[in-house]
Amino acid sequence: MKHANAGGYKFSQPEVRLVEQLRQQPEMMERLQSILELTRTVDGPLKTADQVEELLIKELRRLGNTTLCQWAKQAEAHVSNELKAQDPTIRSRKKKH
Repeated sequence: MKHANAGGYKFSQPEVRLVEQLRQQPEMMERLQSILELTRTVDGPLKTADQVEELLIKELRRLGNTTLCQWAKQAEAHVSNELKAQDPTIRSRKKKH
């Protein structure tokens, strides 16, 4: 099934799933938008390939960090739920800041 947007373009099911997943993880969406913005040279001075490469590397590192943080949160919640299911007397403690 394809979904239409305001421009009449039909989105494929994988495209719809991708957008839904990115909406659930706004930090990752922000990182990907930053990467896509690097391809635009509308405003400001024209950048050299080396400058764009340096910016892209920084954004990819940020994306990797965001991805790992999201994964760690989900993994922690999953393990916590499994342990609670095995032993309902287990209580989780939050780290004090």
